Amino acid sequence: MGMTPAIDYYSNSRALVPLRSPERFARPRLVEPPKSKGERVQTHDGRELYLRGIEPGDMAALKRQFSRLSPEDIRRRFLHSMGELPDSMALRLTHIDPALETAFVLMDETVQPAELRGVGRIFVDESANSAEFSVLVEPHWARQGLGALLMQRLVDDCRKRGLSEIWGYVLLENRPMLQLCKELGFVRRLMPDEPGTAQISLQL
Repeated sequence: MGMTPAIDYYSNSRALVPLRSPERFARPRLVEPPKSKGERVQTHDGRELYLRGIEPGDMAALKRQFSRLSPEDIRRRFLHSMGELPDSMALRLTHIDPALETAFVLMDETVQPAELRGVGRIFVDESANSAEFSVLVEPHWARQGLGALLMQRLVDDCRKRGLSEIWGYVLLENRPMLQLCKELGFVRRLMPDEPGTAQISLQL
């Protein structure tokens, strides 16, 4: 009775074993998920923006937004005239301390580079357990509910922090902001030492 040669047996067995290759044992390639643009917001007239927290990379967009503002817009936001937004100030406004600050931006991703159309922020005063707010929406994006959206998010953030009050200074000529804050329940108080300026506040 004959026997199958061993060499043939092992040769056939090896043929059934897949060849090893570096690819079989290589680690899978990790693909980072796309960075979130933020929360999608649709304006009353159908335009689209994204709401998210401010980032250090927004410095250039912040400076471009400032360049689009009129002298009146700038005075209403900063309470005094400014010819340009210095790099040092833009750097400070985009590199915030999360423990004491919150800043939301509304980004227009339909253009490249993406443009900043609105910003709302608070600065926390720990000693008074309160926060000062500021809100700015570009004129061409006004009356679309964006200011109210930013204000409501800031109020919500203050409540999450356990603060007792949110407040800010507003020029009396800035009627849209005064009306918005009135609708949100803010109380207005005139500033005797600052003619033409009111302090508005909301107890939380």
